[in-house]
Amino acid sequence: MGMAAADLQFHVLAVDDSLIDRKLIERLFRISSCQVTTVDSGSKALEFLGLQDQNQPCVSPSNQQEVEVNLIITDYCMPGMTGYDLLKKIKESSSLRNIPVVIMSSENVPSRISRCLEEGAEEFFLKPVRLSDVNKLRPHMMKTKCKSLSQQEAEKMVTEPKQESIEIANVPSQAPQTESETVQQQQKSQANNNNNNNKRKAMEENLSPDRTRQRYSSLTAV
Repeated sequence: MGMAAADLQFHVLAVDDSLIDRKLIERLFRISSCQVTTVDSGSKALEFLGLQDQNQPCVSPSNQQEVEVNLIITDYCMPGMTGYDLLKKIKESSSLRNIPVVIMSSENVPSRISRCLEEGAEEFFLKPVRLSDVNKLRPHMMKTKCKSLSQQEAEKMVTEPKQESIEIANVPSQAPQTESETVQQQQKSQANNNNNNNKRKAMEENLSPDRTRQRYSSLTAV
C-alpha cells in the first residue's frame, strides 16, 4: 500500500547560530520539499524536542512540544552548547535517539569528524552545505518516516480488536429458558392448536350438505 504525499513530507530541525547559514539550510531543504524548523542554539533545539538543557529552568511536560522530527542538522561550533554536545544529549534520550543527526562545520578537522561519527552522527558535512549533500540525507529520513508509520499501523491493529471485543461484551445475552417455562410454552401451543381444531370442526359442521338439505326441506314442508 502506497504512502500519501502528506505522509512523505519530512520535517527537519536545523540548528545554527549563523542567520545566513540557517537561511541557506532552510532553502536547500525546502527545495527538497521538506518542512524546516530553524533555531539558533542547542538549548532551543532541546526545548523544541521536549528536552531541556540542565542550565535552563525545568519545563513542565504540559509545556513541552510534541512534534515529529525526521532529521536534525546542526552546526558544530556554537556558543554555549556545541553541536557535539547536542548530538550526545539526543543519543542519550530513549525517545530521540533514533532521529538521524547530521553535523556541519566550516573546519575540516579529522579528529572532530571521527568523534561525531563515533557518537552516532549519520553524516559530517563541510560548509557551505550543497543541494547534493541534502539529497544524500533522504534515505535517513525515510527510515524514520517508515518506522513512524509502522508504529501507527501497529497501534491501530491493536486498538481495533479491543474495541470489537468491548462491543461484543456489551451485547446483552438471552437468559436460557427454565424447564417449567418450556413446559408452559408447550402447553400454551397445544391449547392454541386444540382451539383451532375446534373452530375448524364447527365450521365444517355448519357447511355440511345434510344440514343444508334439512333447512330447505323444512321450508318446503311449510
